Amino acid sequence: MKKERSLAGRLSQYGALALIVQLASGCSDSTPPPPPVANSAQAAPTAAPVADGKLVVAFGDSLYAGYNLDQGKGLAPMLEQALAARGMQAQVVNAGVSGDTSAAGLARLAFTLDGLARKPDLMLVGLGGNDMLRGLSPETTRDNLDAILAELKKRDIPVLLTGMLASPNMGPDYAAAFNPIFPTLSQKYDATLYPFMLDGVIGDRALQLPDGIHPNDKGVEVIVGKLTPIVAAQLEK
Repeated sequence: MKKERSLAGRLSQYGALALIVQLASGCSDSTPPPPPVANSAQAAPTAAPVADGKLVVAFGDSLYAGYNLDQGKGLAPMLEQALAARGMQAQVVNAGVSGDTSAAGLARLAFTLDGLARKPDLMLVGLGGNDMLRGLSPETTRDNLDAILAELKKRDIPVLLTGMLASPNMGPDYAAAFNPIFPTLSQKYDATLYPFMLDGVIGDRALQLPDGIHPNDKGVEVIVGKLTPIVAAQLEK
């Protein structure tokens, strides 16, 4: 029970700060043109070129893009370093765009994939948080994510889907429609699911930027610590 109360408290803080984050994330109502694929994560000294190892693409929003973090401290470079520390030769490409909704992600998906040197061995997909913060229809979010996963399945690209939970200030009806999106789609497309991207970070100000949601570099370390064994297991298949 103590654990449940603690999570409820952290999610309450999440709800109280949701509007602040919406402003801080720089979301816009218009869908931007597809940007170029970001450069590869800064490799650890032992990391091998992609030709000799695995290719992982982190395709998401600000939680993937390294929002307000120093270069080399975002999800992609930290994950690449963590995989290298496990002796795994992998290159992690940062394809995160701050402010992206699921619609914006869908709009740039093909452009991103076609710009890669080769087909990824694994795609991390983390979108939907900005949809929720803006109060967009969960049905539309589900449809966009469904289309993204369908395209990845068509291209035979394995997926690790990192989920999001609705902020409590969105209300129970919204949460009831939004929260099942990720487990439902992961089952539909046989994608590995990491249920909540901010697990272990929400509510701990020592792991967050001043906006109270985005992880700082220590928060990214926590997330990467949880994701690395899952990613490694997928790459070893």
